[in-house]
Amino acid sequence: MSQLEFRHLRAFLSVAQHLHFARAAEALDMAPPALTRQIQEAERVLGVRLFHRSRRAVTLSAAGEAYLAEARAAVDHLQRGRELAVLAERGELGRIEIGYVSSAVYSGTLQRSVGAFRTAHPRIELNLREVPMDDVANQLDAGRLDLAYVRPPLALPGGLRIVPLQRDVFVAAVPAGSRYAAMATVRAADLADARFAVPEQALGTLEVARRGRFAPVVAARPGGLLAVLACVSVNGWVAVIPDALAGCVSLPGVVYRPIAGKPIMSELALAHRRFEKAPAVRAFLRTIRPAA
Repeated sequence: MSQLEFRHLRAFLSVAQHLHFARAAEALDMAPPALTRQIQEAERVLGVRLFHRSRRAVTLSAAGEAYLAEARAAVDHLQRGRELAVLAERGELGRIEIGYVSSAVYSGTLQRSVGAFRTAHPRIELNLREVPMDDVANQLDAGRLDLAYVRPPLALPGGLRIVPLQRDVFVAAVPAGSRYAAMATVRAADLADARFAVPEQALGTLEVARRGRFAPVVAARPGGLLAVLACVSVNGWVAVIPDALAGCVSLPGVVYRPIAGKPIMSELALAHRRFEKAPAVRAFLRTIRPAA
């Protein structure tokens, strides 16, 4: 035997506590001869005598006194490691990488779901960052993300799936001084001569163009929704955005108008790996309530 094992540490600490081999063996639920063998093995590996033994008493040697604090620390550390491993296996410990599109924040969905999970699982670290929607599938597939709040439709490989979380409708963000701003409701055909700032999710813009029977003039695709609204404010373009954003973002020169006709639905969803193995991520998924 070339190294100490956990059983040797437990044996040493029990004898050091009781200073009596029979009582130490009883505390460990083992036979005294077996305990004696474990102490002898430990002494051979360490190359020192841990106890002085006589017929009347057992006492720690100088080497045993020096080793005692380190042995206690080692056992405490191993026990702590075991406890952490059990917590991780139960999904109560770990780290989750979460990506999101900006509208998940504006709608409050991200804050509500993450906040509830943090309250229930305070030991799990959540790392959140805004991500481009066209890179979500790659990051999930590569393991750089565990979860992502997105706006479908979104092309995903077979190993990924989405869970709908919230549904809202698209509205038109128009320049405050434009003729569109004077309308209570904007018809799709009214926007035929508009220039569009198109967000990452182009569904709303494309559906407006389909209904109005025109090909949209795309002035820019600036990315995030706040950048899209900046284009409306500064450049006088039009954008079709989820109404969750209209309810909480006010920019100079931008007003929001409903789009006439049947509502164009927008959906916020959570994308994740279909066969997730990480207990912490599975625990998060169990807390999610899909949209009806």
